[in-house]
Amino acid sequence: MITTLHRYFGLRFLTTLVAVLLGVFALVILLDYVEQMRRIGDDPRVSALLVAKISLYRVPQIAERILPFCVLIGAMSCYLGLSRRLELVVSRAAGMSAWQFIAPAVVVALAVGVFATAVYNPIAAVLQEKAKRLEAEISGSTEGLQATVNGFWVTQRSDNNQSIINAASSREQGVLLSKVSAFVFDQNNQFLTRVEANTAVLESGHWRLDDARVYAPGAPPEERESYLLATNLTPEQIRETFSTPETVPFWQLPYYIDMAERAGLAASGYRLQYQKLLARPFMLAAMVLLAAAFSLRFFRFGGVQKMVLGGVASGFLLYIMSKLTDDLSKAELLPPMIAAWMPVAIGAMTGFVALLYQEDG
Repeated sequence: MITTLHRYFGLRFLTTLVAVLLGVFALVILLDYVEQMRRIGDDPRVSALLVAKISLYRVPQIAERILPFCVLIGAMSCYLGLSRRLELVVSRAAGMSAWQFIAPAVVVALAVGVFATAVYNPIAAVLQEKAKRLEAEISGSTEGLQATVNGFWVTQRSDNNQSIINAASSREQGVLLSKVSAFVFDQNNQFLTRVEANTAVLESGHWRLDDARVYAPGAPPEERESYLLATNLTPEQIRETFSTPETVPFWQLPYYIDMAERAGLAASGYRLQYQKLLARPFMLAAMVLLAAAFSLRFFRFGGVQKMVLGGVASGFLLYIMSKLTDDLSKAELLPPMIAAWMPVAIGAMTGFVALLYQEDG
């Protein structure tokens, strides 16, 4: 009997979760479609079908970000429905404790988290990259750019010298740079020249800096239509180092971490993304525990609205904590592993202690 009830509760939770995910997916794609139409719909070259295609490519990654909240809402809806129909009362009368009818949902959440990390994330990352490329093709060179406060920095070597390149923004994952400054040194680290250029394109064996101005010690600035800066980097390597963590599939993140470190770039963003994906199954399980802590109260006792608000508020606070730890990690003030796993541990312990207090005093 217990095994049958376990399967029943697990199936009920999975059914509710799928319904919530489908509803959220439809709502997000509708909102994103309206926003995309507002931004680029006035362009006569853009059709409604193309805008829908961009939205369809973007939404999977957006839905991936709100997956923990979908699990929270799905679990609360499932348990509130079971409580309203007195099925939880019958289960308790049959000898089941709260831990026993929560366990199937935890197992399902772990399985969903593993699937989301191993299968769904690579698909969403590829679709997100396709959406960025479509937006860049539609809007021209001013869109689809990646930029940070201090720009992008790359250290590189060639057979004759070494150089440091700074760019305000990049496109096509680093192959095209804009507002470029290059500092060239010889093999003994002696400064040679500084080159300022509007754009830079990575070609075979060199960077081509267009509309360049060359500054050399003891000489006036020299204007050049193009300046070739030797490099040993390949387009594949630079694409890998300039990829944003969200557009890198889970299975390729370790390789990208290694490539970023070899290029002299900070790999904290990639490490954080990798640890967050590893922690995702346990985050979803923690959301189930939080939901159960706020939704196992019998309907006849009243206070259902307060329970629902409490569950939503706890999920919101956990989200704020997750964003805070992410920012600290990206600023290299907190190790990526701690930043990714701290919200999971706090959420799980909060739900566990609340359930322990309610069920066992």
